Amino acid sequence: MMKSRSSRSSAVINRSHSGWLAAAFVLWQCGAPLLAAEPYLAPGKPDGIALLAPPPEAGSAEEAADLATVRAAFKGRTAAETYRATKEDGLSFDLFAPAIGPVFRLEKLPKTRALMEKVKAEIGGVINAPKNHWKRTRPYVLDPQLAFGKPEDSFSYPSGHSSRGTVYALVLAEVFPNQREAILAIGRTIGWDRVLIGKHFPTDVMAGRVMGQAIVREMLSNPAFQRDLAAAKAEAQAAQPSP
Repeated sequence: MMKSRSSRSSAVINRSHSGWLAAAFVLWQCGAPLLAAEPYLAPGKPDGIALLAPPPEAGSAEEAADLATVRAAFKGRTAAETYRATKEDGLSFDLFAPAIGPVFRLEKLPKTRALMEKVKAEIGGVINAPKNHWKRTRPYVLDPQLAFGKPEDSFSYPSGHSSRGTVYALVLAEVFPNQREAILAIGRTIGWDRVLIGKHFPTDVMAGRVMGQAIVREMLSNPAFQRDLAAAKAEAQAAQPSP
């Protein structure tokens, strides 16, 4: 009789222990971070100074041609282009909503939002390194008639907007592959619009695109980024409306 009572007590304890473990696992899942803890980029990678060619030399014919293109684009821009370039200044992820469609509501896509915010936070240093190395003057400093809006507090080469626009576009194109071309087109436009408002030379924008591609290539080789990207892709796929 004692043995039977002991067995029943052990069974109760085991069930209680199992229930506690299950509850703890659920709590762990709910409290687990959305992202891997590891950074997506190794320190100093990619190295923009080694990657990019130097910008045109000050006072050179190449710089003069670069400046002439800015003047032509600045004077020829339309009211719609001016509005678009001004709207893009803050580099909101929502700029890509027209390409992706109604599913792109980041408040409903926490893993995608967390991925993009982590990417945004990590890439500033590698973009600023070549800027601070070459210290290229912006177009509106060379020609005050190109001044538009507030002056920038950073150097011109490579374009940060072009770099970031390229990075954001390439990452979102991985998350939403069916809208890839439309997403990439917006990324390119973000860079070129900086020329239209006198903030950058065309060569700044081209260098930014190269920089952005190198950043994403580096991230795609990182296991932490791969895991978080896969989670965002699965989340985005699950949010797609049923056919």
